Amino acid sequence: MTEVSSLTGRLLVATPALADPNFDRAVVLLLDHDEEGSLGVVLNRPTPVEVHDILEPWAGLAGEPGVVFQGGPVSLDSALGVAVVPGDNGEQPEDGPLGWRRVHGAIGLVDLEAPPELLAAELGSLRIFAGYAGWGPGQLEGELVEGAWYVVDSEPGDVSSPDPSRLWRAVLRRQRNELAMVATYPDDPLLN
Repeated sequence: MTEVSSLTGRLLVATPALADPNFDRAVVLLLDHDEEGSLGVVLNRPTPVEVHDILEPWAGLAGEPGVVFQGGPVSLDSALGVAVVPGDNGEQPEDGPLGWRRVHGAIGLVDLEAPPELLAAELGSLRIFAGYAGWGPGQLEGELVEGAWYVVDSEPGDVSSPDPSRLWRAVLRRQRNELAMVATYPDDPLLN
């Protein structure tokens, strides 16, 4: 088996050709990617459920909009916390604050079982996700070969975008190649 180059910390941006409604115009932050598979969260699927309604202790740390995001179609009854630690570019030897595990750069996973006050002073932004997106061994690589996803670098602000409905276009627009043009792709090409 060939070695898998890790895409952990990068974004998967759905191409207009991706037919799966779970991922239409999705921007997925990969939290883990190796030969055993991949796991990520969809950054641009807010739900109407307030963080306060399901994880009240964490509500004060959640960024705007203060709602739970649908992280993907797998395990919708589970919650993941993703947060940015300001000023942490991932080059420090320490792992960051207790209760936070670095994924990439300043982006990390939050232990939602930990007391929120343990992290309150350290976190810059927090998003709560119900469920996640998951791929078995080689599955994501197959989708990449089929042209279902663009792979681009993430920025800490992607996790806490105050307007998630515009994240797909914003991420594509900031690319320095032909992907920037894809941001202008109409929602329904038949109406063009």
